[in-house]
Amino acid sequence: MTHPELPTSPFPLLPLRNGVLFPGTVITVPVGRARSIALVESLEPGKSILGIAVQRDARVVDPELSDLQTIGTYARVRQVRRTSDRNYQVVLEGIGRFQLGNLLHSKPYWMVEGEALPDLVNDPAEARALAEALSTQVREQLQEVAPEVVANFGQWIEMLGRADDPGLLADRVAAALGLDTEKEVQVLLTREASERLRLVTRLLVEARTMAELRKKIDTEVRKGLSSGQREVLLRQQLRAIQKELGEEPRSDELATLRERLDKAELPEEIRSVADRELRRIEGMNSAQAEYNVIRTYLEWIADLPWSVRAGAEIDLNAVAKKLDDDHFGLDEVKKRILEHMAVLKVSGNNSRATILCLAGPPGVGKTSLGQSIADATGRPFVRIALGGVRDEAEIRGHRRTYVGALPGRIIHAMKKAGKKNAVVLLDEIDKLGQGWMGSPEAALLEVLDPEQNKTFTDHYMELPFDLSEVTFIVTANSLETLSAPLRDRLEIIEVSGYTAEEKLHIGKQHLLPKQLKAHAIAEGTLSVSDDALRAIIRDYTREAGVRQLTRELTKLCRALTLEFARSSDEKPARIAIEPADLHKYLGKVRFISEVAERTSVPGVATGLAWTPVGGDILFIETSRMPGKGHLEITGQLGDVMKESARAALTYVRSNADSLGIDASFLSTQDLHIHVPAGAVPKDGPSAGVTIFTALTSLLTGRRVRPDTAMTGECTLRGRVLPVGGIKSKVLAAHRAGLTRVILPQRNARDVDDVPADVREQMEFIFAEDMSQVLAAALEPSLLGAKAKTDLDPSEVVEPREAGSNETPRAEA
Repeated sequence: MTHPELPTSPFPLLPLRNGVLFPGTVITVPVGRARSIALVESLEPGKSILGIAVQRDARVVDPELSDLQTIGTYARVRQVRRTSDRNYQVVLEGIGRFQLGNLLHSKPYWMVEGEALPDLVNDPAEARALAEALSTQVREQLQEVAPEVVANFGQWIEMLGRADDPGLLADRVAAALGLDTEKEVQVLLTREASERLRLVTRLLVEARTMAELRKKIDTEVRKGLSSGQREVLLRQQLRAIQKELGEEPRSDELATLRERLDKAELPEEIRSVADRELRRIEGMNSAQAEYNVIRTYLEWIADLPWSVRAGAEIDLNAVAKKLDDDHFGLDEVKKRILEHMAVLKVSGNNSRATILCLAGPPGVGKTSLGQSIADATGRPFVRIALGGVRDEAEIRGHRRTYVGALPGRIIHAMKKAGKKNAVVLLDEIDKLGQGWMGSPEAALLEVLDPEQNKTFTDHYMELPFDLSEVTFIVTANSLETLSAPLRDRLEIIEVSGYTAEEKLHIGKQHLLPKQLKAHAIAEGTLSVSDDALRAIIRDYTREAGVRQLTRELTKLCRALTLEFARSSDEKPARIAIEPADLHKYLGKVRFISEVAERTSVPGVATGLAWTPVGGDILFIETSRMPGKGHLEITGQLGDVMKESARAALTYVRSNADSLGIDASFLSTQDLHIHVPAGAVPKDGPSAGVTIFTALTSLLTGRRVRPDTAMTGECTLRGRVLPVGGIKSKVLAAHRAGLTRVILPQRNARDVDDVPADVREQMEFIFAEDMSQVLAAALEPSLLGAKAKTDLDPSEVVEPREAGSNETPRAEA
């Protein structure tokens, strides 16, 4: 097409970021760049003609001539409107193409050279035929297509009807189709009329197809929608578009989550649930509250080790060596662990693991055994502290209907471990609380049952998780607080405590080297002799475990570190600690053996008691005074011990003749039975033998042997019945320096649990009747009639640490 009003070269040029002005069409262009504003302000509407060129890249803020398309459009300025202080809108009418030439100057606006480009018509007949076909096709389809592709429907009909130029027809149809800039530029750069008509015809067909597709999508979406659901409408339109394209939505976040789920090797049941939740979340707005709930749930599914195992081969010799290196003694525990590992090795992890429960006083190494097992087998180790937990949801999790819901501690532990055959330590299970929110102990019944934990179901996950390959180790100080069903699920191994020799080896091989390293004391600088360690164990500690021994060694190292730090010598002198040096660093002796002193008078007997922190000795003191047969019992005793005291008095009275006691002693005397320490609650039947012996000693005037301790329940007729905690009690007697222990005959088998070195140093007397107990416990010589039978309060010295008035409840 040619136009009589085309400007002569040079002419002003206005660059456009995007959009194309075709000859024969009108557009409105916003103007905001400084150079463009300067050009607009110089124009005269209705008279000025300028050039329009499109940028190759719309992101360029200040383009150069090379940034523009080589073919542009001459435009007549129809109208200039001011929209703000420095912004304009310009209405332009396209009147012809030009070839962009040289830039003459760029300030205040561009002036360029250019050459008009008329349309090329290689074959006029072909061009006219194509134009007629295109015009006919457009007219036939316009009623269906126009509302979706044409902004000004009426004007476009009018313009198309007057078009008699093939090139002008192609330009007007291209402008009306609302194409993107890239396609419009293709049309603008096509000078040959026939080629331009073919290109526009193809673009028209594409536009009609897209219009029909959008109409179909809109119809499908609106079927299930009510009015006002704008957001849902847009989301469903998006899904419908993706469905037509055969594509899944692949946002970065969900694509990453799907990839994690693919790598998790989920079982079929779990995978079906995950896929269902994925489909739900893909159609949601990320701002919805449920979106984050489902995403968190899927992340938990992806993080759990459904099929991941620690594949290290079990080396039984390595396990045994690791246990021996980390723990001295505990032979029964080590044996049981090795048996369990042997079964796993032979069965290939297919056997159902038993639940080991290590029960014993604090400080004997129960917790650290779990870490040693994990290290020896190459499995991850997770410790779950149960002390104070009183909510069932802490174990089994909260349901997802609650805000902020999370899985319970078991699932948390499996996520942390990352392997389904991890070692999990349930620490201090006896310290579980009981609240109104349910019993956490009851929630553990499924976890700790080898027959059920294969399908453990957390309330949050609501999916069965296999715990059968987990090696559970449970620790407790006392089993009394555990319910019978929970105890029935545990294989209980008693860890009663260490002997003095075992503590000596633990101190030398483990505790002291660790403290030297912690206090930066160079190797070889400090040495502690065996006699000094024995003195620390004997005079500064009285415990079943080694925690107090650790504290004393820490105190010793701290004091020596202070000396080294204050020393002016660059290299500290070597120090050897002997028993005589302990007073300087550790202070005065805390414990003194007082058994001989306490039992030096008739009426006092040494008994053995069990406490949650280990075995202990206790003294039964009796006294008589003028009165009328009243029996006084003190020492914060429980009902069972009080009954034992009354039974002992009945036994003595009924056997007065055989014991050489005046049967009428109660008519003129009162009796008082006291069990120190008075601030410590005491109960249990095993003090019966001791109370019987103490009363007999008082009334016969025969002293109890100072090297002898005893335990056992006694009947009204003098039969000695078995009791529990024999190992702990014997170790307590050994720590106190006693060499003889009287036990019930039926407890003889329990002596095998006592360490061999302790058995060698102790003498055991087994009794079935009180007559045997009295014969073994009382000294044969009688004291004179004026024998001292009442204790002087000044002679009573408590076998406790100075300044301590809190001791765990003792069970005699």
